[in-house]
Amino acid sequence: MYKLTQKDTGVCTANGFFADGISAGLKANNEKDMAFIFSENECEVASVFTTNKMYAAPIKHFRAKGDFKTNFVLINAKNANAMTGKAGVSDIDDILETLPTNLVNPLMSSTGVIGVRLAKEKIIKGSKLFDLSKKESNAAANAIMTTDTFSKEIAFKVELEDGSSFSIGAMAKGAGMINPAMATMLCFITTDAKVTKQEMQDILDEVTITTFNAASVDGDTSTNDTVLLLANASSGTYDKNAFKDALHKIMLFLAREMVRDGEGATKLVTYEVTGAKDDKEAEVVAKALSDSLLVKTALYGEDPNWGRIASTVGASGVDCSEESLSISFNEHCVYNKGELIFDDAMEEKTSKVMKLDTFTIACDLGISNGKFTSFGCDLGHEYVKINADYRT
Repeated sequence: MYKLTQKDTGVCTANGFFADGISAGLKANNEKDMAFIFSENECEVASVFTTNKMYAAPIKHFRAKGDFKTNFVLINAKNANAMTGKAGVSDIDDILETLPTNLVNPLMSSTGVIGVRLAKEKIIKGSKLFDLSKKESNAAANAIMTTDTFSKEIAFKVELEDGSSFSIGAMAKGAGMINPAMATMLCFITTDAKVTKQEMQDILDEVTITTFNAASVDGDTSTNDTVLLLANASSGTYDKNAFKDALHKIMLFLAREMVRDGEGATKLVTYEVTGAKDDKEAEVVAKALSDSLLVKTALYGEDPNWGRIASTVGASGVDCSEESLSISFNEHCVYNKGELIFDDAMEEKTSKVMKLDTFTIACDLGISNGKFTSFGCDLGHEYVKINADYRT
């Protein structure tokens, strides 16, 4: 048995980790735009990156390092350093070479506009302002935001039955270009658990499927999607089940927060798909629903248009039938295995559901036992406005 206690200190919760955010002049109005994460001890690193083949320079730089440990991550906002070729990778080297020599294999992660070289001098000058003794997790979480309207962080202390404990904390950014194929985001997770590199990579890969890969805002996959899990082993403690549970809770919370903060979004919708031939087919349906523009615009209009749900299920290509399909909005079943239940009274009930900030649309395909849950939001005028002038 184990106990999870939530903490409000984000990536600084685990023993030996420090973080802060500063302004380097990359954003306007002296907003924070650079952050760091530092560990007193070297860390094993697990990672998940974008599925976009046009992946950014920081990911190229990471992958070229091979097997390594690190104790430092530098993060900048405003510029993605993507589609910048060999020069983009070289810029990272130039920046990291100016950092203090006690930093081991420092990493860099970036978010922002694609196709623009980094403002190297501003970043180098900004890095001189870092105080590696700071434990300002919220400042770091704020510094990495782009179109986010709020910072996203969470942490747990994990107490085991024998009285030993370890901690795990995280921060993330993401609000647009979020698609269930490794959602557009940066996420940094720190832990003092004594976990092997291979085991935490395996766990991270598994948990990503039902958390970040189940989140959709607009169906676009970024060039920079990154999840880094850093483990410095300073607690000397580890329990696989407890670690996996805590990591899942952290990543699920952050995935839902990113969708809730989707650009212009007013609703967070959970799509629960059950009764599919297998879990993979359920996943296909759930992601089709969370990605559908017709469904998203119906959500924005607060229209309980269940026909769009049924159409999207059918168009997904999985085994399904109108004689076995059931659709519900929260507890209200609007269609049940060929039976039309959507009368005036039901429309009134489901219209009230559609006005909620958070609700569930459930689809039972009635075929077998496959299931999957995805997360999506509505899409409206504000999304268009934000992305029409993103570079300016």
